Amino acid sequence: MSNHSLKTLLRAAAAAVVLTPVNARAQDFLPFPDPPMGGKVGPTMQESVHRWREQPRHLPEDAPNILIVMFDDAGFGQPDTFGGEIHTPTLSRLASEGISYNRFHTTAMCSPTRASLMTGRNHHRVGAGIIAEFANDWDGYSGVIPKSSATIAEVLRYYGYGTAAFGKDHNTPVEQIANGPYDRTPTGRGFDYFYGFIAGETSQWEPTLWKNTTPISMPHVDNYEDFHLTEAMAEKAITWMRRHLAMNPDRPFLMWWTPGAVHGPHHVAREWADRQMQGRFDDGWDAYQKRVFERQKAMGWIPADTVRAPRPEGMPAWTKIPAKERAFQARLMEVYAGFLEHTDAQVGKLIDELEARGFATTRWSFTSSRTTAPRPRASTAAWRN
Repeated sequence: MSNHSLKTLLRAAAAAVVLTPVNARAQDFLPFPDPPMGGKVGPTMQESVHRWREQPRHLPEDAPNILIVMFDDAGFGQPDTFGGEIHTPTLSRLASEGISYNRFHTTAMCSPTRASLMTGRNHHRVGAGIIAEFANDWDGYSGVIPKSSATIAEVLRYYGYGTAAFGKDHNTPVEQIANGPYDRTPTGRGFDYFYGFIAGETSQWEPTLWKNTTPISMPHVDNYEDFHLTEAMAEKAITWMRRHLAMNPDRPFLMWWTPGAVHGPHHVAREWADRQMQGRFDDGWDAYQKRVFERQKAMGWIPADTVRAPRPEGMPAWTKIPAKERAFQARLMEVYAGFLEHTDAQVGKLIDELEARGFATTRWSFTSSRTTAPRPRASTAAWRN
C-alpha cells in the first residue's frame, strides 16, 4: 500500500476523532498527563477535603465509532461491487453510500500491509518489509513495529476510545508467541481485546486461537461445518460491541476486523460453494478476466484506455489445462467464490448490528491486504458516514 494512500485513510479517521473541545488542543505527546488531585490535603483528616479527580474528555461528543475490515487475498476484479462476478452485497451496500477508491495500493504481502495500515507509515519504516516468519536483522525487515511508531489503536485509546481486534494478526514477532513479553502482540499495540489467530493462515474449521495473550481451544462440534472461524469472529465482535456499549455508552470504539478469508486454506460450507455452480467459471480464468475487465471499463471503474494485464509467468492458459482437469479447477474457483461471499455476509452482521443500534456516526473502511489479480495495481475501500 502506498504511503500516500495510507495517510489519506488514517487522516480521514483522525479528522473525525482527534478533535478536542474548544478549551483544549491536540496533544503533542501521548499519553496525556494525569489530572491533578481533586481535593485538598490539610494537617488532619478533619481539615482535608476529598474529591474525586475529574478525568478530562479529549474527544468531541459526536466522535464516531470506527470499523476497519480487511480481507486477505481478495482481488480487484472479484466482488460484483466493482465488476467481478462474486456476490458481495455488504460491500456494495457500503460502496453505494460512501466513497470508493480504485487506486488504493497494498504492499502485496500480509504483514507489511497490516503494519502500514495500522501505523500510517511505509512498511519499511516500521520494520515490516517482509512477512513476520521471514523477519531478519536488516533495517526495515526486523518484523518488529518500533515503539516510536504508534498504531492507530494506541493513539485512539489514549484519546478515550475502546479498541478491539478480531481475526488474523500477522505482526506479532515470532519469538513473542506464547512466550512474552507480549508488548507487541495485539493487546500490546493498543487493542484492549483480541480474539483470533497469530499467524499467516489457519484452518477455518479447526483454528489455532488466541484470546488476548492466552491460547484457547475451539468449540468441539459433531459436524465440522457447525463451526467456522469467520462466523465466530462476527459473533465475538458483536458480543464485545454490546458489552462495551453497555458499560461505556459515552466512549466510541475502534474495531479492527481482519478475517483469514480469503487466504488459503479455502474453507467454507458446501452450501456456499454450491451457490456458485451456475457455470460462471467453466470457461476458465482467462475468459473471466476478459469479462471483468470489459465490465469495469463499461462501469467507468477503470479508464477506457486501460490495457489488460498479461497472464503472469508460470500460470498456464486455460486452453492448456487438460480437459479432464477443468471441472476440478472450476470447482476450486467455486469454493473460493463461496468463501468470499460467505465472509461478506459475516461483515453484514456487523453492519446490521450497528444500524439496529442507530449509530449514525460511524466510519467504515473495507479493504484487502493484497490482491490476487495479475499484476495487482489496487485494492478497494468503501467509506460510509
